[in-house]
Amino acid sequence: MDRESIVSEITAAMRAHDKPRLSILRQVKNEVDIKEKDAKREVTDEEVVAALKRVLKQTGETLEGSIKVGTSEERTALLTEQVAILEGYLPTQVTGDALVAIVERVIAEGGFTEKRDMGRVIAAAAAECGGNCDKAELARIAGSKLG
Repeated sequence: MDRESIVSEITAAMRAHDKPRLSILRQVKNEVDIKEKDAKREVTDEEVVAALKRVLKQTGETLEGSIKVGTSEERTALLTEQVAILEGYLPTQVTGDALVAIVERVIAEGGFTEKRDMGRVIAAAAAECGGNCDKAELARIAGSKLG
């Protein structure tokens, strides 16, 4: 996803009067704008995805807090919908057997055998996934494969 896609999605949400989508996409665009100002250059597609992930994490944490505190059902429903919207824009996560295969390939190619190599295995596997994987799951798999 790139910056122009976000802007066009905001326009489409405005035309459709889709307030939850409009609100959450504006938050993402704000994150992207801040990144552009700080870097003094146009953002890359990876930075846009990182902004999406940041907003998703923040919204998810707000949702969890909302559920714990027991705020209105309307607010909780809105946050749940926004989390689903953001997840729809993110690239698919590498999971299960595909993630195991990547870890095994990284271990074989790098010649890693010990637990002390775990950080390098995780970093290489995460890079191969493009960061689109659960790091905790990745660490669990790498830990089970290394002696």
